[in-house]
Amino acid sequence: MDAYTTFFISMLAITNPIGNLAIFISLIKNKPLGEQKKAAVSCALAILIILTIVIWSGHIILHGFGISTSAFQVAGALVIILLGLSMLNGHAATSSKQSSNQNYSEDEHKEAQNSESVAIVPMAIPLIAGPGAITTIIIHTQAMPDDHIITGKLVMTGIATVLSLIIGSCFYFASWFNRVLSVSAIQITTRIMGLILTAIAFDMLGAGLLSMFPGWA
Repeated sequence: MDAYTTFFISMLAITNPIGNLAIFISLIKNKPLGEQKKAAVSCALAILIILTIVIWSGHIILHGFGISTSAFQVAGALVIILLGLSMLNGHAATSSKQSSNQNYSEDEHKEAQNSESVAIVPMAIPLIAGPGAITTIIIHTQAMPDDHIITGKLVMTGIATVLSLIIGSCFYFASWFNRVLSVSAIQITTRIMGLILTAIAFDMLGAGLLSMFPGWA
């Protein structure tokens, strides 16, 4: 599979627009429709900004801490596997389960309901553009050949833009989705995304381990 296709599928599974839609609806359901749509746009812009910053400067942070690419790939894959398994169990699939999400506590949820910045915190970060998304970006960035790094980052920025548009559209029409989608549909979507994400993460883990221990090949 093409590296950029894998990156897109991984990011789509991690950001999980349909699964996170349930949390977004629970946070903005008491706000006027205009404010709901404004929050959706703000959330999409925040996600795009965060992902773009990580795409272009994430490797600097990695090198700053002296972490090898293979070590980060192994550690990052384990984080993504845990996230995928959490999604397979249906966590964060509905508004009644968002407190089970490993990036989001029940106290944060209660606080966010009274916050004007709900689109930024907790939706954009840490729920969507959180540890899983950041880890995936850095892993794919580090895997790029040095002579294609600029082109690769431009393509990844384009993918981040598309993802932001998808998420923003889902949230913008949240009231419609709330009428159409059942809890079961959201749970099924979340579990499918979790299965895909877990499979991709194990592939990352294997590549990282082989890079650290080439004798295993």
